Amino acid sequence: MDFYRHFQRMLLRNYLIGSLIAVIGVGGFFVFSTLHFSTFEKWMILGIIALSFFIMCFIEYRAFSRHIKPIYRAFYKSTPSIRTLTNGFVQAHRFPLLTVKRIMGPHFLGLSVPAIILVSAAIYFGFLNMPYMYLFMGGLGAVIVAGMHAIVEFYLTTSAVKPIIEELRNRAVELHGDPLSQNNRVFVSIQRKIQLSTIFIGTFPVLLFALANQVKLYEQAASITRSYWSWAIFILMLGMLFAFFGTYLIYKDLLAPMKNLQTAMEEVQLGNSQFLLDNTYSDEFSRLVSGFNHMSSSIRDREEMNHQLLDSFFAVMAATMDARDPYTAGHSQRVAEYSVQIGEKAGLSMDELSTLKKAALLHDIGKIGIPDHILLKEGKLDDIEFSYIKKHPVVGFSILSQVQPREAMEPLLPGVKYHHERYDGKGYPEGLSGDDIPFFGRIIAVADAYDAMTSDRPYRKGMSREKAVAILLDGKGTQWDPALVPLLVEELKLSSVS
Repeated sequence: MDFYRHFQRMLLRNYLIGSLIAVIGVGGFFVFSTLHFSTFEKWMILGIIALSFFIMCFIEYRAFSRHIKPIYRAFYKSTPSIRTLTNGFVQAHRFPLLTVKRIMGPHFLGLSVPAIILVSAAIYFGFLNMPYMYLFMGGLGAVIVAGMHAIVEFYLTTSAVKPIIEELRNRAVELHGDPLSQNNRVFVSIQRKIQLSTIFIGTFPVLLFALANQVKLYEQAASITRSYWSWAIFILMLGMLFAFFGTYLIYKDLLAPMKNLQTAMEEVQLGNSQFLLDNTYSDEFSRLVSGFNHMSSSIRDREEMNHQLLDSFFAVMAATMDARDPYTAGHSQRVAEYSVQIGEKAGLSMDELSTLKKAALLHDIGKIGIPDHILLKEGKLDDIEFSYIKKHPVVGFSILSQVQPREAMEPLLPGVKYHHERYDGKGYPEGLSGDDIPFFGRIIAVADAYDAMTSDRPYRKGMSREKAVAILLDGKGTQWDPALVPLLVEELKLSSVS
């Protein structure tokens, strides 16, 4: 609640100071320095201004209470829901714009309407000696002053609301693990801010001066006034057109680099860390572009390093597993190479080939859980011993499933778990058949079988390439995928020719 109370105090201070300066300072000075009143009339005008000011405060307070309620609820409750925090977060972003609407609505109307009614009544009953046309000019002056006040309050509120937005985001993360986001929503565009700021700050003071001068001239000569006002409107229109055109040029100059940066950020978000921007700017955007390019290069270098570390990790893990049995040294690496060759022939993408290689390197990781007297046995395994061996795909699946983040290991799991399934459904661990066996599992099964047949064992010498190929061809459609066996055979023939 401390953030909220501080926010309220800042808004109240800004509002009171701004309102007093706008209403009493600018408005009062405009009236009393432009027109001549008797002492009684001055007190009458001051009383009307004071009464209208209090009416304005009352009306605007009601609008303010309604506008700030979502923010108040987000801070008032000890454990607000994510919906309450989201409503407060969105309202905080809208608050500067709501401030402008209050000043141009209840603030302006709450002051001007009672003041115009009271002054009209005072003129009608003879308490004030002034033409009714001054009411129209005063109304125009009130619009100008309100506009100037609104643009100042907009930027003051924008500054005041930033700690509130940050605190609401922190509370959402702390209570619900959700960092609140605007979802790329723009509440006030830069173009609108520049245009309104230029108009209010650049032309409204001139318009206020022209209006005050008009009143002065009206008191002296009506014919001069008409001539002056025609001239003044023309000059003011030129000034406003120039302000709009200048604003448009400024906005275009700012928009181009912002769009480029936004496009570049979207590319990085999609995973394209190679994206760099051409730095053709000579202003502060040059630093932003340089900073973005540096960030993008750092991300790319970090990704390359992570890929190298990950590839090294998989290779070391495979070598560590193979080191348990000197007769199968290099088995995992060779299975990975054969699997990639099959994958290339099958038309897999580079990303898919990379995942396939990792899965093949770790396809036997589950043998970590098999006792040495079974894994290293030189003779034929009995049924009980073979049942232990048959568990290694599931053990490997279980080991890799515990690696965090899980989504990084997820694509590897099917190849590890199902590389001993048979195409005819007589394999293990689940007895899957045909295309129900995951694609990586079918590829690794072919590569694993070929390397096992051609590698030396303590109890037998490895087969020749020709004999192993003959067995693969004979077993396609029963033990192995009939579409994948020819792919490895074709690659083996090419390598033998070369």
